[in-house]
Amino acid sequence: MGVYELFIQPFAEFGFMRRALVASLALALGSAPMGTLLVLRRMSLMGDAMAHAVLPGAAIGFALAGFSLPAMGAGGLAAALLVALLAGWVAQVTTQREDASFAAFYLIALAAGVLIISTHGTPVDLMHVLFGSILAVDDTALVGVAAVASLTLLAAAALYRPLLVASVDPGFLRAVGGAERTLHFVFLGLVVLNLVAGFQALGTLMAVGLMMLPATAARFWAREVWSLAAVAALIALASAAGGLLLSYHLQLPSGPAIVLLAGLAYVGSLLAGRHDSLLARRLALHAHRAA
Repeated sequence: MGVYELFIQPFAEFGFMRRALVASLALALGSAPMGTLLVLRRMSLMGDAMAHAVLPGAAIGFALAGFSLPAMGAGGLAAALLVALLAGWVAQVTTQREDASFAAFYLIALAAGVLIISTHGTPVDLMHVLFGSILAVDDTALVGVAAVASLTLLAAAALYRPLLVASVDPGFLRAVGGAERTLHFVFLGLVVLNLVAGFQALGTLMAVGLMMLPATAARFWAREVWSLAAVAALIALASAAGGLLLSYHLQLPSGPAIVLLAGLAYVGSLLAGRHDSLLARRLALHAHRAA
């Protein structure tokens, strides 16, 4: 089998493969800056919590309208934003940290979502909502994913400096009169939008993978924030394209294949990345001893 049959023919011949690839590009571009900022803020697990918080809203949309992506997307967005607001409110009025309240609400949301889908559908429906199907992305979903990615990039460009300061030194932002709390909720809103867009393609359990794994892998290759986001986007796109090809040639589930490739990229970066990887540390140690 030649290069054309392996890498180009599936996208050249099948419209669903082209739509999946374009959706992956949009998800990669939108999720990369959000994942990078989550890593800088040490909020990686909160991203996972918000991804699962999408489930009960999506489940209610499914119960009311079946597999209607607009209904499920709107419900997922409302549920995730509600969980984010509740977690922030609990952190403000009690001594509990925000990550702990996120964990509590996400577990409640996950259980509620699974219960709703289980009582209004079949196990196949539950698997579809949890793991998605990027190969089934239609034109409506594609436009929605592209719109979210465009909004994310525009907002990240407009708010780049305050978002960066809030990520590395929120105390300084508060000291100079910056609206740190408002900016935090705007940021969480952008994260939720990207998770909802990813849920439509990858399901609630897989959506966070394309956001967080490339961002964590990028830390081993780049230093500046803009380059971290760029490397994360490249890793996400390569993982998505490779996962789609594996799914096509080996008849594998597309979402898990994409996320597993992103996981392999993380492991490879951990082992042999340019900065702080095991190989880089070993080389630096040898250079220090030689000096």
